[in-house]
Amino acid sequence: EEIRPQFEAKYSKKERMNPISGKPEPYQAFADKCSRLIVSASGIFFMICVVIAAVFGIVIYRVVTVSTFAAFKWALIRNNSQVATTGTAVCINFCIIMLLNVLYEKVALFLTNLEQPRTESEWENSFTLKMFLFQFVNLNSSTFYIAFFLGRFTGHPGAYLRLINRWRLEECHPSGCLIDLCMQMGIIMVLKQTWNNFMELGYPLIQNWWTRRKLRQEYGTQRKTSFPQWEKDYNLQPMNAYGLFDEYLEMILQFGFTTIFVAAFPLAPLLALLNNIIEIRLDAYKFVTQWRRPLASRAKDIGIWYGILEGIGILSVITNAFVIAVTSDFIPRLVYAYKYGPCAGQGEAGQKCMVGYVNASLSVFLVSDFENRSEPTSNGSEFSGSPLKYCRYRDYRDPPHSPVPYGYTLQFWHVLAARLAFIIVFEHLVFCIKHLISYLIPDLPKDLRDRMRREKYLIQEMMYEAELERLQKERKERKKNGKSYHNEWP
Repeated sequence: EEIRPQFEAKYSKKERMNPISGKPEPYQAFADKCSRLIVSASGIFFMICVVIAAVFGIVIYRVVTVSTFAAFKWALIRNNSQVATTGTAVCINFCIIMLLNVLYEKVALFLTNLEQPRTESEWENSFTLKMFLFQFVNLNSSTFYIAFFLGRFTGHPGAYLRLINRWRLEECHPSGCLIDLCMQMGIIMVLKQTWNNFMELGYPLIQNWWTRRKLRQEYGTQRKTSFPQWEKDYNLQPMNAYGLFDEYLEMILQFGFTTIFVAAFPLAPLLALLNNIIEIRLDAYKFVTQWRRPLASRAKDIGIWYGILEGIGILSVITNAFVIAVTSDFIPRLVYAYKYGPCAGQGEAGQKCMVGYVNASLSVFLVSDFENRSEPTSNGSEFSGSPLKYCRYRDYRDPPHSPVPYGYTLQFWHVLAARLAFIIVFEHLVFCIKHLISYLIPDLPKDLRDRMRREKYLIQEMMYEAELERLQKERKERKKNGKSYHNEWP
């Protein structure tokens, strides 16, 4: 592969012999290459920290807003404070995502040029990896927070963890964190796909309209209609400088959305299918009527995108295992059915085996143990006729009069062990099935692989016969000229 002109201009003063071609070529010292890679990696780490800081800002917004909405005057917002907080937070998060995407492209381009890759393929792979990392972390960081961290470190009644000793950390919806996760993914996925389709078609439409307007002002309507076809095509918008990079990146990120949290948002593949059906027609219209004809270029394969797809596939297995085990109630229900329910010890789990599950998943709390700032405004006498002494909350903790008040029960540790065991078994089972399918369905069919080996064998035979014929011809010429050497070929 040819060396990039930028690399050749930078390191033309220092050359070394290429061990393959035997020709001198520009050489980048190991120390220089390492220092550039370290600076580039530091830049990537810093930008990822910026994303995490943005997510932390959204978390603070959610913590502050949920208490504000809970004390709102309108009953509609007050009764749906959790949903209102999640919806507004997702919209703000989407705006931050789109703003950071503009910044990430410039940062990735700067860091890639700073590394001084040797060839064009190395430059493309480096730029692709940076853009994918930035976009992936930017899109999925808030989703990972909701799936695995939201409501996990809030404490319990009487000992809540608070932000700046004032605001309680946000908890999941009473029905679980899957509702929040589903809403987060649905809003971001729909808004992002809608925005991408609008920008892909709307931007060239506006640009071409502006170009036609300037041509009408400069040449007039009659002169413009007489332009030859090649000049009309030239006045269209040029293709993106990175070719199909944006199209690839959009499909890869969409693949991540449809696989990583598909257990929490099963509608993701359907939304992706509908989007792709629409985008196929939009791209056809864009390529035919709004863009200049792109220049064709050969490619051996899809490059580093294949490795990225493999990485997303592995990550999706792990995240779905954690979503099923940690975020959903699948494992606690199984543990109750086989260990603590009416069917405990019978080796079966049916509908009747789940009787009493809700009561077993709730812990008891003494109302007098509330903190001063968390005391309820009413003692509950309007509901039961007498003041309430106890309340229930979702957790596996000992009652207040036990030797260790509000400590974790044995059922909590059973559920935790079952979750970890499920994650390990699920991952190994899925990966075994994946490797089995890969073995049964190879990348190359056997007959095609045999033909490729046959071609390689024939080429080697032809080269051997041509070399043998050349040596025999030289031997005859030497004998004819009276020249002979010892130890010649027979």
